[in-house]
Formats: sequence, C-alpha cells, structure tokens
Amino acid sequence: MTSSFFPPQRTLMGPGPSDVSPRVLGALSRPTIGHLDPLFVQLMDEIKGLLQYAFQTSNELTIPVSAPGSAGMEACFVNLVSPGDTVIVCQNGVFGGRMKENVERCGATAIMVEDDWGQPVSVDKVEATFAAHPEASTLAFVHAETSTGARSDVAALCALAKANNALSIVDTVTSLGGIELKVDEWGADAVYSGTQKCLSCIPGISPVTFSPAAVERIQNREHKVQSWFLDMQLVMGYWGPNAKRAYHHTAPVNDLYALHESLVMLQEEGLENAHARHLRNHKALVAGLEAMGLSMAVAEEHRLPQLNAVNIPDGVNDAEVRSALLQDFNLEIGAGLGALAGKTWRIGLMGHASSERNVLACLTALEAVLGRQGAATTTGAALPAAKAQLKG
Repeated sequence: MTSSFFPPQRTLMGPGPSDVSPRVLGALSRPTIGHLDPLFVQLMDEIKGLLQYAFQTSNELTIPVSAPGSAGMEACFVNLVSPGDTVIVCQNGVFGGRMKENVERCGATAIMVEDDWGQPVSVDKVEATFAAHPEASTLAFVHAETSTGARSDVAALCALAKANNALSIVDTVTSLGGIELKVDEWGADAVYSGTQKCLSCIPGISPVTFSPAAVERIQNREHKVQSWFLDMQLVMGYWGPNAKRAYHHTAPVNDLYALHESLVMLQEEGLENAHARHLRNHKALVAGLEAMGLSMAVAEEHRLPQLNAVNIPDGVNDAEVRSALLQDFNLEIGAGLGALAGKTWRIGLMGHASSERNVLACLTALEAVLGRQGAATTTGAALPAAKAQLKG
C-alpha cells in the first residue's frame, strides 16, 4: 500500500522553486471556499491591487493566471500575436528560445536578435533589427534570464518598441520582487512572472499585467485566440472590475490564498527594502565565493542578485557536487542550462531564500564538498569574507 508523502526539509537555492515562507504555507492550509464566494471575490480584488503594487502599474488587467509562469508567457503571446505578424524576439539564454516557439505556434514570424549567453540583450542590435523590419508589431525579451543570471535593460528596450509602434512582451519570472521593475514608468505592455521565485510563494501561478494598448490590441483581434483557457477576453469576465463575476474556470483557491499572503509580505517589507535585501545577500555570497577561489559567469554590471551563475572549476564534477550538496546538506543548487550545461552552477537567493543564514550555509557546504573533490580552492576564507561584506 502506498503511504503518505513527507518530503525532507530542503534549502532551495537553485533557480526555482525557492524556499516558501512559513506564512505562505500557513495560508495555503486555510479552509477552502468557493471560487465565486463573495469573500473570495473580495480576495481577488485585493490580489489585483497587491500585484499592481509589485509590478508598479495601474493597469486594470493585472491578474494571476491559474497556471505556472510558462502559461503566463503563453497568455501574452496568444493574445497579442496573430497569424502573419512579425515579432522581434531577443535570445540571450534558454527562455528567449521559448518565446520564439510561442511566436511560431501563433502562426507568426520570429525575427531573432541573438546575444551570447551571460550577456544582456543588445539595445543596438534591437534598434538595427527594427530598422530592417519596420513591419514588426511586437518586441519580446527576457528581463532576468534565469538560465544565465544576466539582466537586460527593460526601459531602453520598451522605449525602442514604442518608437517603432510595436508592443513589448517582457519575461519577469525571476525579477518580480527581486530587482527594480517599473512597468508603467518603463512603458512595458505585456509582462508575465511566476510565484515560485522572489515572491516566496509556491509554484503554479503566473502574475501578468497588460497595458491599455495591449488590451486594445486584444479587443481588436481579427482571429480567435488559439487558447480558450488563456483568452484574456474571456478571463477578463472573471477577473474584471464587475463584482458580478462571470464563471470562467475554477480558480485554485488555496494557491491564491498563498499568493495573497506572499504579496502582503512584500508590501510589509516594501519593494525597495526587498530589492536591497537581495542585493546585500548577493554581495556577501559573491565575496565568499571569490574568496574561496571561484569566479562569477556574468560581468558585475549585468548580474542578477537573485540568481548567481558561478563558473565550475576545472576538474570538478558538476553532478557529483550538486548530488553531495543535496544528500549531505539538504541543499539544492541548480545546474547550467543549454550552452552553459556543465560549465556553471546557478545559486538562487530568491524571496524567503535570500537570507544571511542561507548565504553562510551555502558557502560552508560548498567549501566542504569541493574540498572532498580536491578542487583548487582556498579553505577557510569564504565565511570571513561573506561576514565582512554583511557587516560592511
């Protein structure tokens, strides 16, 4: 007979999911009510307002899609991209490639702007691509590339889209709550994220926000959205401002309790304080890693504080290190993806996992495991360097 499942207590310092706050886990266990219950409708309104704060937007169409971040991505593409459109897609890691796949499944043409993995999206290349393709109606790019730990310039890229009468689709799955993101000020049109990264929440929900210009394009579509479930014209009837909500789907009630709690926590801490915490812990981790003799894979000016790509030392077995960290220390870090597979580790400091305790625990565990492998690292230097940075 199959028994109940009781997972061990891991410390999640990979690319996501990240550690979930006990407050969020507590909210998840509250009594389930109906998804059309007046009290739940009230909660939906609060979630919308809290998401508007997190995204720094007044967009009316700001909602949590009842599915993971990949569904948020698809929701943006299937609603804004029609057959025959031309879309400029920026790729500097794995997730730009997924954007291309979405464009093509919409029956549109993807014009690729490619940059080396670990580099930000080149604004100059995008500008030149718009000049070569004035028919492009949409620009798509990743703000915080989870596969590499590199950050791109949202404000500059969205300004280019506007200057060329195009809408922008922006992936903020790893950036929301971790680094500065100003949707309205930067002029982003369709923005999607995930709950399992810097929001300290469980996986399975995708916050999205659409500008008035994006909503206008959705409402003026000549082709039906290819996904019934993700059709924003239908979803707006459930999440719209009308208190008499139209039934669209059974919302994941308890998951939305969890999201609400995580957003309340973000509001209590304050966005600027949350960003400062992620940066402070990042600097301490980098100080410790470099004192140990390791190097970072992304230039300092482009690094994400919440997702740290670390070069794997020569002669070190990537999989064995990650396995030992998990088995001996209950600590998860991430492997490199795509072009960086076997070359980097990805160490997350996201949301609830971004803490001084986790920084010091990770450095201690990594030093011990690398020592066993005979890596050419400096023993005993990581913790003093990290602590000095934290005090500084």
